[in-house]
Amino acid sequence: MIVLLRRSQAGLLLAAGLLLAAQAAGQVAAPVRPWEADIRAFEELDRKNPPAPGGVVFVGSSSIRMWSSLAADFPGTPVVNRGFGGSAMADVAAYADRIVIPYAPRLVVVYAGDNDINDGKAPAQVLADYRTLVERVHEKLPEARIAFLSIKPSPARWSRVEAMREANALVRGYTAGDSLLAYVDLFTPMLGEDGMPRPNLFLEAGLHLNADGYALWTSILAPYLAEGGR
Repeated sequence: MIVLLRRSQAGLLLAAGLLLAAQAAGQVAAPVRPWEADIRAFEELDRKNPPAPGGVVFVGSSSIRMWSSLAADFPGTPVVNRGFGGSAMADVAAYADRIVIPYAPRLVVVYAGDNDINDGKAPAQVLADYRTLVERVHEKLPEARIAFLSIKPSPARWSRVEAMREANALVRGYTAGDSLLAYVDLFTPMLGEDGMPRPNLFLEAGLHLNADGYALWTSILAPYLAEGGR
């Protein structure tokens, strides 16, 4: 039994050594990151129809991805939708070199952090990941303006509202005083007189926006986009 155990251990050590050697030699493919297929699909679209530089890139989670009327809602403004559902702020930062930087936008509109808070991340982590995104964008595009859309209050995630408020407040404080950064308050206008999320703005599940919800977002953002992101 002892001999067999030692042989088994030796086999495991050998296998581990071979795996490390293969990785060092580049023979083992790196693990595919989440949403890689989505990002590659965006890149394929860009190859077929590259967006003109100097426009407005909307990036973030499903609230951006599902904004199918985006171009029609902002006529005369060249917009690019690069939302990928289920993503967190760290994911947006990780893919910024592929879905933000190549377009050289004058303005980047970000909606992320909603999934982060729902997954139990601390509000401070949302801020830290947003800072990383800002730094990556400004490293390559120092003149680009970046607008953070506040985490929305939704009926489905109302139990996490205090963490959402805190994350929003942290980002708002971070953007204050920087002419290239903006915090856009969507949270307050989405509340009713009772202080609760307005159900008429959401699809049946109470998480994603319906047409009325996007119409509200458009009315808030339209003057901002018209002013060049100031």
